[in-house]
This record gives sequence, structure tokens and C-alpha cells, in this order.
Amino acid sequence: MRFILIDRITGWEPGKQAEATKNVTFSEDFFDDHFPLKPIMPGVLILEGLAEIAGLLLEETVRVQQGRNIKALLSIIEKAKFRNFVTPGDSLVYQATIASINDMAGRMRGVVLRDNRQIADAMLVFTLHEIDNPRLDLRRSELLKFWLEQKHE
Repeated sequence: MRFILIDRITGWEPGKQAEATKNVTFSEDFFDDHFPLKPIMPGVLILEGLAEIAGLLLEETVRVQQGRNIKALLSIIEKAKFRNFVTPGDSLVYQATIASINDMAGRMRGVVLRDNRQIADAMLVFTLHEIDNPRLDLRRSELLKFWLEQKHE
């Protein structure tokens, strides 16, 4: 299973906030088992999409503000709340805002919307790790470039 659960970055302001979308389709692998005849997107995958945009924002913020090339690894999910189900055909909007950053970690506020209504939210804490693998850095750069280019189409 792949863990790229955002389709497009729609807002991008390093140091402040980012927004991304995910169009949920019936062909997603997880719907086979979750649940037969009543497909519901697992809450952990809703949070994964939120963590992906939050982590990207945090990484780029640290790169721009501190000149450090880091990978943000999700370490704590605080106060996660789910207010409704996500089913095939839904379009999600992930919003991430920086709450705080220090040399070792970053704390992000995250909200998930569907049809302009909040369906989930959480505080996400990431630990920051120096990137020493050029392939990892290249892959992240390629994905970010792809998503940001789509934003302007």
C-alpha cells in the first residue's frame, strides 16, 4: 500500500500554513476490508494525509528559516477527534498550521474539512532528523515540486 494520501497542494506558505486536497475514490485499497458493503476511510489514514502535508510544511519551513535539511517524523498525535465518516466520493481538505518549532521538534495544528465542514482535527508533533540520504531528499523535492506545480495549473 502506498502512503501518499494527498492529491494536490492548494495553499503553501512556509513558516505559517499549508493546505492540500484528497479525493477519496472507491478504488482505494483499504475499502476492500474497511468495511465490506459499507466503505469507510480508516481514521488513521485520514490522519496520515494530514500528517503528510503538515510534515512537508515543517520540513520546508526549517529548510527556509534555518538552512537545515531535515525529515519530520510523526511522533505524537494529541487530541485527535473525528466528527464524521469519510466515504468514496468525498473530497477532503487538509489544513496544517505551525504551532511551534524548536531545534528538535515541531508542533502542528491540523484540521480536516469536507464540504467546508470540519470532520477531524488533531495536534501533531514531529521530531526533526537530519537527512543524510540524497535519494530521500531528491524524492521529497520531486514530490513537492510536482504538487506545487499542480497548484498553479
